Amino acid sequence: MKYYFQVAVPVPLNKLFDYTVDADTSPAVGVRVLVSFANRKLVGVVWKQFKEKPSSQYKIKPILEILDDKPILNKEQLQLIQWLSDYYHHPIGETCASFLPNLLAKGKPAEVAFKKDQKELSASTKDTELALNSEQKEAVNAINSSDDKFQTYLLEGITGSGKTEVYLQSIKNILEKGQQALVLIPEISLTPQTVTRFQNRFGEICQPLHSKMTNKKRLNAWLQAKEGKVKIIVGTRSSIFTPFQNLGIIIVDEEHDTSFKQQDGLRYSARDLAIYRAKHNNIPIVLGSATPALESLHNANKNQYKHLKLLKRATGAPKSIYHVLDLRNKKLEEGLSERLIKEAKKHLSNGKQVLFFLNRRGYAPVMLCHECGWSAECRRCNMPMTLHLKKRKLICHHCELVVQQPIACPQCQSQELLPIGMGTERLEKVLEKHFPKTEVIRVDRDTVQKKDELKILLDKIHEGGPKILLGTQMLAKGHHFSNVTMVGILNTDQSFYSSDFRAIEKTGQLILQVAGRAGREETPGEVFIQTHQPDHPLLLELIHKGYASFSKALLEERKQCNLPPYSYFAVCRAEAMDAVVPIEFLSKIKAPLNGGAQLLGPIASSMPKRAGRYRAQLLITSNARKSLHQTVKQLIQMIEGEKLSRKVRWSIDIDPSDLY
Repeated sequence: MKYYFQVAVPVPLNKLFDYTVDADTSPAVGVRVLVSFANRKLVGVVWKQFKEKPSSQYKIKPILEILDDKPILNKEQLQLIQWLSDYYHHPIGETCASFLPNLLAKGKPAEVAFKKDQKELSASTKDTELALNSEQKEAVNAINSSDDKFQTYLLEGITGSGKTEVYLQSIKNILEKGQQALVLIPEISLTPQTVTRFQNRFGEICQPLHSKMTNKKRLNAWLQAKEGKVKIIVGTRSSIFTPFQNLGIIIVDEEHDTSFKQQDGLRYSARDLAIYRAKHNNIPIVLGSATPALESLHNANKNQYKHLKLLKRATGAPKSIYHVLDLRNKKLEEGLSERLIKEAKKHLSNGKQVLFFLNRRGYAPVMLCHECGWSAECRRCNMPMTLHLKKRKLICHHCELVVQQPIACPQCQSQELLPIGMGTERLEKVLEKHFPKTEVIRVDRDTVQKKDELKILLDKIHEGGPKILLGTQMLAKGHHFSNVTMVGILNTDQSFYSSDFRAIEKTGQLILQVAGRAGREETPGEVFIQTHQPDHPLLLELIHKGYASFSKALLEERKQCNLPPYSYFAVCRAEAMDAVVPIEFLSKIKAPLNGGAQLLGPIASSMPKRAGRYRAQLLITSNARKSLHQTVKQLIQMIEGEKLSRKVRWSIDIDPSDLY
């Protein structure tokens, strides 16, 4: 008997493809199949079944092989895929492939790879529940009272307020009902400590899921969650695609973090998809943060989210004291003021730890010739290359191009090449000079490359004793350093001049997240912010009146300027080897459009060239989400009929996290 199907094939075309099979039984919807497509063999997913032959101008090819006995993607996942494809205007076959672990996408068997993982997982525990304060109890009771109904809870808790304990006790209630939980975290670096804490409470039924795991381990966790053996998945962005037998709650920790937004391919927001998935499953979702995104606060203000607040530290520790260090006309040594060095010495002499935060890795962001003014630029991006002194390399932090550090200026042959500016590698050497008897522990992408390097560094920190911690935002969020009593924040001024309208919001969030590492136990913390803008009104609002007042002021600015969340954005980006083509392409597809949305541009991107390609963008904005999507659909139709589309790489980004 002949059966006909529509198959989601992982190709950049937003359509399903017809295939047929001669068999006694037909593959079910959601089953993987091997198909022939343009002389290639690809793994697709059966999307729809037909009883009669569909009308087609092409010959309908046979399915080469049915790879699964039963659906690998369930009904809920197929509906999520359809929503994602529609909302982000991304080809459905590629969207479908995103839901599959790498091995399944390549056609490997859907089997647990290790024998030990075929056994029942232990639910033995080491830790007991911590006593909750009144605010935590109120939050847990509110979440537990959802009665298996959809509700978004915005859990706003200052750093150290015990949000994780609220998560743990809310999950306990879910497990007692026989349900499962998904916990999303923004950074892979936060996974080990989060998983350890959850496993100490719940045992092996909690498992991690992220891209640094081996393909086999990722497949195991994915299948065990699907079968109901794993009860809790703790993972990064792509964990939102995990299938569950009986999902009961979703928790998004550090919900404001832009790491939840995918920046290439399927440009989805894991936080927004989590909310959609919770609504689809009729279950509660908790968005936790000390510094919620303005969009989330806006939804809470409209009573779309239930706003829960934790205003006290769980340990009873007082809030940190802020000091703004005015750098104007002050003597600086390699970016450090005398006051900052003096204060660090005081805290270290008391046996405490000090954290210096500089969100720029490498030795120096610019290298130039003192004689002729030449500076080292990336030939692929036309941007300064960062000097990494230990490696003797110049590295482009945009495209990762690496070249040998020059001995002489290639323009005038002078050997007087100066490193300009400060990175964590350079700051490390300065701190070692000023504090020769104190260990400096640097945590950034250069020192944390291998599997266990971060754990080794964190273990050193947790040993206690006077130490200097130095790092980028990898060190800034989610970590509990009991002995850190001082935080020094360097180079905050660059965000005040950014072209990104979200820059001030991100800076405020980062300052509070970093500051929250100080004074988490008995000893009060102190935070020192070095700046050439000590009178900046929003900086003063943040440190004197707190994040609530700061975010309220930013929301009012956004409202007056009709920026998100009071309007909706999409960006159409184009890039090509020829500098003229992207602008020409975007101008052509824009010209015939009409509708409710406004189109601004095209203009060159704020970074006009990257990895050898010239870049331009077209901003689509509207006060109505429906109008925005209608315009984007028209735009894609114009692109499909435009000859220049063959000469460019183009993409659509709905709700962009930045306009970079």
